[in-house]
Amino acid sequence: MKVTIYTDGSARGNPDGPGGYGVILQYVDKQGVLHESTRSAGYRKTTNNRMELMGVIAGLESLLKPCDVEVVSDSKYVTDAFNRKWIDGWIQRGWKRADKKPVLNVDLWERLLRAMKPHNVTFTWVKGHNDHPENERCDKMAVEAALSTELLDDVTE
Repeated sequence: MKVTIYTDGSARGNPDGPGGYGVILQYVDKQGVLHESTRSAGYRKTTNNRMELMGVIAGLESLLKPCDVEVVSDSKYVTDAFNRKWIDGWIQRGWKRADKKPVLNVDLWERLLRAMKPHNVTFTWVKGHNDHPENERCDKMAVEAALSTELLDDVTE
C-alpha cells in the first residue's frame, strides 16, 4: 500500500517553550477512494526540530502493516538527513556530525529509524508557508497543539 504522510512541527518560544506537531496520513484504496486520518500532540517544553521529528514518527508509528511511504515535510532538518545521507555519516561516526560535535535529538532519530524499519520510506521537501494545502493544514494542527491546554511533558508520553 502507498501512503503519503504530511507533517509539520511548531515550537513557540523555541527552544524552551511549548510545541506541537501535526500529521495527515493519506492513501487511495483499490476503488480509488481517498482515505485520510490526522494526528497531533503538544508538549510543554520542546524545540521545533523535535516536533518536526515527532510528526514523522507519529505518522510512521500509526501504520499497521508495511507500506511504501512518502513523507512530505517542510523540514530540511528531517528531509536532508535522509536525502543527503547525513544520517548514515552520523551513525558511522557514533552519532557525531562531520565537525565532531554531537548530533542533537539522537533519541528521536533512533526512534524514527525504528519506525521506518518495516516500510519503504522516501522523503520529499516542500517549502513551508507556501500554500501547499496539506502542509498548511499540518502547520495549523501543530500550532493548535502547541497552544493547547493539554500539553504532554515529554515525547515518550
